[in-house]
Amino acid sequence: MVIVSGNRQSDAEAWPNAQLSRFVSSSPHRWHVQITGEGPDLLMIHGAAGSLYTWRDLIGPLSERYRVVTFDLPGHGLTRVGTRWRNGLEPVSGDIAHLMVTLQVQPKVIVGHSAGAAIALRLAQTLTPAPQRVVSINGALENFPGLAGIVLPMMAKTLALNPFTGPMVASTMTRLATERLIESTGSRIGADGVSLYYRLFRDWRHISGALAMMEQWSLDRLQASLEKIQQPVLCIAGQRDLAVPAATSRRAAEQMPGGELLVFPEGGHLLHEEHPEAVVREIIAFAGT
Repeated sequence: MVIVSGNRQSDAEAWPNAQLSRFVSSSPHRWHVQITGEGPDLLMIHGAAGSLYTWRDLIGPLSERYRVVTFDLPGHGLTRVGTRWRNGLEPVSGDIAHLMVTLQVQPKVIVGHSAGAAIALRLAQTLTPAPQRVVSINGALENFPGLAGIVLPMMAKTLALNPFTGPMVASTMTRLATERLIESTGSRIGADGVSLYYRLFRDWRHISGALAMMEQWSLDRLQASLEKIQQPVLCIAGQRDLAVPAATSRRAAEQMPGGELLVFPEGGHLLHEEHPEAVVREIIAFAGT
């Protein structure tokens, strides 16, 4: 059932697996959530500037073994923020933990992509009961190096504070620009996938949410605690990832006592959209039932 207000039903019905969508109020946000399947709870978290539809080809196969739960991050996709000042890693993780209580979900396994992997690892440290295993797919687990670590967050803050930035960026986003942006990450996902991202990037609210997340994001606390994460963690990386180098996953796996590394030679940043069947097999093999 889709629980909606205003025109949100028509928006939700246009996304993959729309029959699974619902809108859930869990302080301070109104979340777009999809849940399907039976079995142990498996939580999937997308990355910055993405949406739950990134898991569109994984949800079905995984739901044969797990109750799969996924959602749009605050300000992303169809999730509407209650406050724009809770987009950093710590508050986002806290709000997701609250959402899990609202949904009566206790993840046994958490799968995170890019920035979603950082959230997954933070939840591994803070959720009660703690998840048993974590899968990181091209995890963005390091701050930007050097000067970029100072300049890019400052740029994001400047842009995010300007109320016209989101509409301006969205209005200039073409399908060709969307395709080139995806290819710049080392991935090729086909016309249908490009169409989904094109629609998403044309939504000024989504652009504003992504900028707010970049503005407030910091991995310092997580990086300092990676060696304390005791759960088995599978770090999957795409060798062709031009957004988050595979070396990032390698270093993270080496820091965590239960870390494992798996590199897809032909995978880019969106490798789970390029090779969904292979990624599903690895998740099941690692997580078990």
